[in-house]
Amino acid sequence: MSDVPGEAPIVVEIEQILRLLSKGEIELHGRLPWSSNYSFLVSVRDEELECLAVYKPQRGERPLWDFADGTLCLREYAAFVLSQALGWALVPPTVLREGPYGLGSLQFFVDADPDLNFFSLRDAYPAEFQRVALFDVLTNNADRKGGHCLRGQQNRIWCIDHGLTFNAQHKLRTVIWDYAGQPIPLNLLNDLRDFKEQLTNPQDVRQVLERLLSPREVESLEKRLDELIAAGRFPQPGPGRSVPWPLV
Repeated sequence: MSDVPGEAPIVVEIEQILRLLSKGEIELHGRLPWSSNYSFLVSVRDEELECLAVYKPQRGERPLWDFADGTLCLREYAAFVLSQALGWALVPPTVLREGPYGLGSLQFFVDADPDLNFFSLRDAYPAEFQRVALFDVLTNNADRKGGHCLRGQQNRIWCIDHGLTFNAQHKLRTVIWDYAGQPIPLNLLNDLRDFKEQLTNPQDVRQVLERLLSPREVESLEKRLDELIAAGRFPQPGPGRSVPWPLV
């Protein structure tokens, strides 16, 4: 949401943003450069609000050998659902809806300095990036590049691009190995335990995730969660490829 110069910032609740993304009128501006799949910058507006968003249509997803066709936008939304369930709010508000090119994910556009990324931000935001590191383990993120970490308004850290997540096979590739082997802070460990409790309720977040992911993928998420809680430490990189390319 843009603010008027000289006026106090307008405070908009996440429920309002989600309602706008879900129901607002979409205006297509153009394709975003450098993306391997089709991603579009759009405006979304209703009678009261307007924002920029990133629209990733299912039809524009490039086929991959290790991710089922047409599921990347579902994974984008599943990452948002998980982020909210953990109480970490790392992923910008995201919905699944019909757009100009059919079903796709629609995510609030974070107005961030493009010259800043994980490598330039990590020393100033260690607590935030500890959450990101755990989030990537839980989601089995196969593509956490430094440029996927943004600093938005009020110095808030956001994470984007979660199409390559939740694979049932081990795929973790991330640039954030700074905390490998360190104890997980107690507050974050408690968040993981709280999320485990949520998964025991089939009418809660589990029901949403089961609509977005395969049964094996949900089971693998549970296994990763249990392993993190039992170990109480950030994992070490494995013997295979553990970082994405390019790094940013």
